[in-house]
Formats: sequence, C-alpha cells, structure tokens
Amino acid sequence: MELIIQWLSGNYIELLGAILGIAYIFFSIRQNILTWPVGLLTSGLYVWVFFVSKLYADMGLQLYYVVISIYGWYEWLRGNQVNHSESVKVSRLSPKLAVVLAAVSGVIFVLIWFILKNYTDSPVPMADAFATALSNVATWMLARKILEHWLIWIFVDAFSIGLFWYKDLHPTVILFIVYTIMACIGYIEWKKQFIAEQSGK
Repeated sequence: MELIIQWLSGNYIELLGAILGIAYIFFSIRQNILTWPVGLLTSGLYVWVFFVSKLYADMGLQLYYVVISIYGWYEWLRGNQVNHSESVKVSRLSPKLAVVLAAVSGVIFVLIWFILKNYTDSPVPMADAFATALSNVATWMLARKILEHWLIWIFVDAFSIGLFWYKDLHPTVILFIVYTIMACIGYIEWKKQFIAEQSGK
C-alpha cells in the first residue's frame, strides 16, 4: 500500500492526464462539445509529463493541441460553414486533401526530426517526430470532423504504445491501449453516422 501511495504521489499529474485523456476520446466519439475543453486541460497536463520525460516533440504537440483545441471548439460551436445553425457534419477525406495532408505530414516530420536530432537530447527523435507529425494532422481533421482521422489515430496510438513503454510511462501506455480501442470504436460510430446522414439526404 505504501508503494502505491508513493507511486501515486510521484505520478499524479500523468495519471490525471490519462483519466482526462480517456474522457476526451469518449466525448470525441460522441461528437460532444466537451471534447475541446477536456482536451485543452489534458494537453496542459501532458506538456509537463513529456517535458520531464524529455519527449520534446510530444511536449510541443501538446502545446499545439492547446491551440487546436481552441480552434476545434470554435469550429464546432460555429457549426456548418454554410448554415451556422446546423452542427458540423462528418465528412470523408477527398483524394486531393489526402495528398495535401500527406505532404504536410512529411514536412512536419522532417522539420521536427531535424530539430530533435540536432538540438535536443531526445533518445528517440525519429519516432517522436513521426508520431507528432501524424498527430498534428489527425487533430486538425478532428476539428473538421473528417472521418478518416480515426484511422490515423488507430495507427499513431498503437505506434505510441511502444514509444511510451520504452520511456517507462506506464499509465500512458495503458492510456494509449485504451485510445487505440476507442479510436476503433470512434471510426465505426462516425462511419455509421456518415452513412445514415448520406442515406437520409
């Protein structure tokens, strides 16, 4: 019991971030506006967790999440771009946008990898940069309610499990296992809604 209390006292920020992170994904699946304030708080906590762990790209990603959470919050509150009284609808990724986002991901990856490799003491610069680049794009896609963002999250979350295990962030490993499962559920639920909306037109 004493060991548990000692562990909790040293890891309570990470644990709280993990709990809020699960709530964030739950609200994302439900397309609830609480996705964004909860995500904002989660990101704030993980800025500290990743800074201490020297996962600098992930720390920078959390800072990006703070900004994109404000953007996503605004987009979902504003509603449909044509009719603001309607909520933002789930959409599919067009081939043209897919090419653009792939290119953006590549540029972000190279830039972050270069910075981490040459200017930080990150032990895993390539893996950290790779996960961060894809996560940047996936979160923007979530803000626009693009269905395929879940597929990116499934891949990134599964990939990150190994990265966080390597860094001994065990509560975060558990969190990302849950994230991976919930991302699969999110994709299924959003796809059902998209099909229902299309058939109802």
